[in-house]
Amino acid sequence: MLTRNASVVASTILVTGGAGFIGSAVVRTLVAETEHSVVTVDRLTYAGNLDSLEPARGARHHLARVDVCDAPAIGELLARFRPSAILHLAAESHVDRSITGPAEFVRTNVLGTYTMLDQAQRYWESLSGDARDGFRFLHVSTDEVFGSLGAEGKFSERTAYRPNSPYAATKAGSDHLVRAWHHTYGLPTLLTNCSNNYGPYQFPEKLIPLMILSALHGEALPVYGEGLNVRDWLHVDDHVHALLTVLRSGRAGETYCIGGDSERRNIDVVRAICAALDELAPDAAGPHDRLITYVADRPGHDMRYAIDSGRMTRELGWRPTRTFEEGLRDTVRWYLEHRTWWERVRSGAYRAANGSSGDATGYTGERLGLHERTRGATPAAARRGEGS
Repeated sequence: MLTRNASVVASTILVTGGAGFIGSAVVRTLVAETEHSVVTVDRLTYAGNLDSLEPARGARHHLARVDVCDAPAIGELLARFRPSAILHLAAESHVDRSITGPAEFVRTNVLGTYTMLDQAQRYWESLSGDARDGFRFLHVSTDEVFGSLGAEGKFSERTAYRPNSPYAATKAGSDHLVRAWHHTYGLPTLLTNCSNNYGPYQFPEKLIPLMILSALHGEALPVYGEGLNVRDWLHVDDHVHALLTVLRSGRAGETYCIGGDSERRNIDVVRAICAALDELAPDAAGPHDRLITYVADRPGHDMRYAIDSGRMTRELGWRPTRTFEEGLRDTVRWYLEHRTWWERVRSGAYRAANGSSGDATGYTGERLGLHERTRGATPAAARRGEGS
């Protein structure tokens, strides 16, 4: 298993949300770079994509189509596979979708995390000796739980929680449950809060893949407000290695903030994508930045996020290895070279192949997060980080 010393014995790692963007990157890395067996637990909703797990196919990877809210099914999986660690990544994660349909975020992010903690607690208490001492439950969260920063400062492990969207509020709730399960029941938990991830296999509702694919189709590139909101960008591969570092060397009961040290305004990210596409896939109609369009800001749009990863560096020796410029260029190239993957997402073919419930429609870049509850929100206030 992943241990806190140099001796690493292969064991089983259970990854919830393992068919999603970050989860599938964790699974692919574990299969490619370690000897561990991996159990992917995923309900295969719209963002779960078995195509993203194709590189991990093999005898050491097991797929369980299970809802994290299904306590008997989770308990059965733990009893069957007897993992040495759980990486809990299953979550609804798109702010715009949380504005339109917050109930699913409460269900998955809060109730799902409770269910996983409860079942992990029962399983952990059944262990003994080295298996009990070495077990870890790693909960993967977001910097959005901290709310919005002003022009200066960074989030750290000491930052107070101030969530401003239904998504952030449900992730904050799940974080508090994890802390409570450690301090009340002794469950050996680890918690991480990361900045915005980007990279290959990301569902195209998120900013970077949405801009890449919209530009390739000659469609408008919608930028909220004036595009001045700032995010700290972290390549998903750097994030995965940070998570495995925390799992191996982190102290039970502690929280670790993981950032990319790459703050960029949204408009500058979009322009950088356009510049990369101008070089790698020039458009006869002209530079891709001609497609940039400014649209009304979304309610509760936090102004700035930035992570202080100092603890990760000082205590665990981790730091990001990719510059944003390198990572973004590689990401643009990946989408250019993996057209089949994202065409299946846009068409909905991946959902039919997954056997997903509901219709097999895809996502073609339509705006999300519009709801009558938000019609009175003031975009200027949201841009100032005042919430809705």
